[in-house]
Amino acid sequence: MMAWIEKRTELDILLLENISQLKDDVSNCQKFAQQLSFGVDIFVNDSFSEVHKILASTVGIACFCSACIAGFHFQLGLSQLEKINRTDKKPYVAIIGGGNLIDKAAALHFLASICDALVFVGEMAFQIMHAFGLPVPIKFVERKGLKQAHAIVEAAKARNIEIVLPKDFWCINYSNPHQMEISSASSILDGWKPVDLGPSTLEEISSFLSKFKKIMWIGPVKFSSSNLNAGGASKLAAMIDALSQRNCDVSIVGKMACDAFHGNSSSATAENMIQNASVVWEFLKGRNLPGLLALDRAYPFEMDWKSIYNDPDRPLVVDIGSGNGLFLFGMARRRKDFNSLGLEINRKLVKRCLDHVSQSLMKNVHFVATNATSTFRSIISSYPGRLVLVSIQCPNPDFNKPEHRWRMLQRSLVEAIADLLASGGKVFLQSDIEEVAIRMKEEFSKYGKGKLTVENLDKAAIHQGGWLKENPFGIRSDWEQHVLDRGDPMYRLCLSKSESSG
Repeated sequence: MMAWIEKRTELDILLLENISQLKDDVSNCQKFAQQLSFGVDIFVNDSFSEVHKILASTVGIACFCSACIAGFHFQLGLSQLEKINRTDKKPYVAIIGGGNLIDKAAALHFLASICDALVFVGEMAFQIMHAFGLPVPIKFVERKGLKQAHAIVEAAKARNIEIVLPKDFWCINYSNPHQMEISSASSILDGWKPVDLGPSTLEEISSFLSKFKKIMWIGPVKFSSSNLNAGGASKLAAMIDALSQRNCDVSIVGKMACDAFHGNSSSATAENMIQNASVVWEFLKGRNLPGLLALDRAYPFEMDWKSIYNDPDRPLVVDIGSGNGLFLFGMARRRKDFNSLGLEINRKLVKRCLDHVSQSLMKNVHFVATNATSTFRSIISSYPGRLVLVSIQCPNPDFNKPEHRWRMLQRSLVEAIADLLASGGKVFLQSDIEEVAIRMKEEFSKYGKGKLTVENLDKAAIHQGGWLKENPFGIRSDWEQHVLDRGDPMYRLCLSKSESSG
């Protein structure tokens, strides 16, 4: 490793292959990430297929580079995810292959909430058939997924969406694997196992798909570990290709589905195929994609400030990592001449806060589910008023946990705050862990572009070590209140932006 680092200054281009197979990359080793970033100013991530993983080469490296941006292929992948998520063309059908329903249940619930029909063409069909009460040999049913299968069927019924299941299969004989016969889905004989969709099923699917304007096919047409098949995937691909040429919006997801579509389609392009199905499944589950969150300008935000606040020209207070919103709700009640905005990565907490905003009819406070490290500049740069206060309070210091393997306070965030904060504006930092508070102070000193300085306050207001004795705003966050209730200290400081650097 060190050999190529030492020679890097002699090279124009350095190509490193199969990094994701290295243990240090998979464990997001910070030392390895720092080695990868040696001599690098701008990091471009074009590995969209790894976006759902926490790797040193895609996530950890972002801590050590001046800028982290998406490459062209990565941007194409994002646009494909957005296309899958949109419901602008109706009716919309999802064709679902593959197995492991228990792991994909959340994604299937989401598809049942946005699609107008679901067509099952893989092993998950057996669980859904069982949930409908149809006769299925129990050896083909994933028993751990039965509860989830019933819930998915009930969710589909509640929205009155159609579910299409196989009517027949091509099956092989256990004792003679080269012997194939067609069997009804309701009467698969002992000693036989399904390997492909039967002709009646394909005929029904062909007729059914003709009424849809948007199709997503995700996962393989596969019902066992056998490599034998009757060309069901190819025939399905040909059907979808014919529809795509009649102005049907098509997305193909997963290597086997993409291979079948590419081999049987004249309309296969990079714009309508995603090779790695795991990325899409994670996206459909509603999970954050770490490789995306690590970028400086992930998820471009278009905020309708006029619908959020009564007066979007008021000064703005932003709390990064707003948690349960206690600090911002207090700020909104005390300073009605300000607008308050919480940026929080935990979507459940954001939903809870937004529900409270709606119930209390407050029009000077709002919350956004996002990773502020990636989106702060995109969100705040469009605000019409002045940014007068940014607070970062008690960030989680445990970066060994998978969900905390990227640091919240990265260079890109500090620079964005320094750029967007109004002259005379303040940055309030606090933590119950002194080492975390010291690191935050050092990061702002290092990357604040000389625009931010620690406020000079009366000595009576300062603890030994230079920390503020009291919260200068008189409004406590939920964690701050918890720490003080147990008798522990808080480590606080305030930074100001000089008038001359606005």
